[in-house]
Amino acid sequence: MTAIQPPRWAADQLEGSRKEAIALFRKSRMEEPLEAYLDAFEKYKDAMEDLLEKTVDLTQLENVASEVLSDPSYLEAVRYLPGPPISADDLKILSEASLAPGRLLRDTEMARRVMGTILLGVDRARFPWLSENREPNEDERSAATLASAVLMAYRRVMTARANESKGQQEEAVSEALCEAGLKKVHTRTIATLTDSPEPGHFCGECPLGDRKADLVVRLWDGRAMPIECKVSNSYTNSVKRLNNDAAAKAGYWLQAFGTAQVVPSAVLTGVYKRHNLEQAQDRGLTLFWSHALADLTGFIARTAPD
Repeated sequence: MTAIQPPRWAADQLEGSRKEAIALFRKSRMEEPLEAYLDAFEKYKDAMEDLLEKTVDLTQLENVASEVLSDPSYLEAVRYLPGPPISADDLKILSEASLAPGRLLRDTEMARRVMGTILLGVDRARFPWLSENREPNEDERSAATLASAVLMAYRRVMTARANESKGQQEEAVSEALCEAGLKKVHTRTIATLTDSPEPGHFCGECPLGDRKADLVVRLWDGRAMPIECKVSNSYTNSVKRLNNDAAAKAGYWLQAFGTAQVVPSAVLTGVYKRHNLEQAQDRGLTLFWSHALADLTGFIARTAPD
């Protein structure tokens, strides 16, 4: 029996779908509530004010390093003192230290080493009094607090937005699959296709060979269908998400398992250029859209025997 081939979209179909996706992306961005940012801003403003008060305008940071760094809210605020802010992973490497609260509280020498690393990069534009060995005036203290709170709130909202978008997309795909009659099963490592879920079943994120897939569906005809869920907020970002990641994985899966055994695919949300979509499709990646999941479930249904 000849296997049902996945959809391959013509240029005008890709153009129409991507324009619709961009319109939906714009709508969601414009309608996002401001409250999330404002709540984060107030939280970080309070944290920075408390930190300044506790450390006498940051002049006593090293003296209270263990106490400050062992408090997660203070630790996050401290990471935003350098310009630019320093990530937790980078801070651990640069200071050769653990950021576990218990370790920092017990090991004062390590805590001082972490704080010393922070102080090497303190933002002199936000905290000019530190390099000038003087007390800040009220305007400087207020400006430093507000600027730091903006930086922290912006990063928190952007991170949450990215995580929520991808999580919501994966959840929507899972729900669509279940509504189409497929059954979700526990995740597993799929070294060979015999490790895949049974036909008509799917699982969440798992390794398929040497690459991870966000979802793996076992089509009714026995083929494996790894699905990558990709959210792009810009044309530049779309190259990374689609071409350098999803399409690259598609090439690996096709080579590792054979074109007759796998149907690498991606469900897309957001902003993409048409020529990037065409390139990904030419590399063997089947494209679907979050706003048209019926195309995905319709293809899966067609793989069932008559």
